[in-house]
Amino acid sequence: MIHILFGASASGSLKYVLREMGLDKKEKVISFWDIFSIGPVWQLHEESGKEARFEWMKKIITDKYDEFLDYKKGFEKTINQINSIPEGVHITIWTSDNAHEQTGLRFVVYLLKEKNVDISLINTTAEYEELFQVKKVKYTPLYSGEISPEKLQIIYEQGRGKFFTDHDREDLEKEWLSLLGNQETLRIWRNGKIQSVPEDYYDKFIIKKAKRLHAKQKKKDFMKSARLIGEVLGHLDQYVGDGFLEYRLRELIEKGVFESEGSLEAMRFYSVKLKM
Repeated sequence: MIHILFGASASGSLKYVLREMGLDKKEKVISFWDIFSIGPVWQLHEESGKEARFEWMKKIITDKYDEFLDYKKGFEKTINQINSIPEGVHITIWTSDNAHEQTGLRFVVYLLKEKNVDISLINTTAEYEELFQVKKVKYTPLYSGEISPEKLQIIYEQGRGKFFTDHDREDLEKEWLSLLGNQETLRIWRNGKIQSVPEDYYDKFIIKKAKRLHAKQKKKDFMKSARLIGEVLGHLDQYVGDGFLEYRLRELIEKGVFESEGSLEAMRFYSVKLKM
């Protein structure tokens, strides 16, 4: 069995679960440390597409501590691991209802299109709602990485999963190819589908939350950028990551919507204030 996941948190939790169950020697975990709801995916299965994505991701990931270099190496390593999967193995892809993991799912299924392998899907959103939902409390994790290892183990042991037919795989491969024709760099999950939206889609939401935080101040003043990003993240119904939101905040500073004090080198180093 080979498990494929999207994100460091989810893969770390599953590795812990497999160790606890004594399966870590039998079952392998492959993970993309990326967020596929953001950035270009045009021709991502080709070298030109990867380079275009890497170039765009430089806006999101700083290279001060070799973070970008680590990201790039990690991406290439994961692609090589998937390409090296032998024939005849059983692959389980873990996903949930968000544009990040759903885009990743289609990408991986496309990468596996020439391989004679069995593929199963575990949708953690559906499994969570089935196994853990309390009637009076409606809570659904935004992405698999929000699920605790204890609950992930229950999903692994008791989840129903779905075995992909050839038809299922062909449908996902076609959906991946349709995504490639779009130049947008932001995707959301709506009505069971991946939708591409403009890169500034959340700008008005960032401004709205800044106004709300300013209203709580005695006098309109600078606020830590991390405080604003945290406020936005806490109210989003999509998973895009704090790096993307901080990139959009810096764009709004450049446009003159916000003023800033401190170094824009990293989120923790500066504060912002709405100019209007």
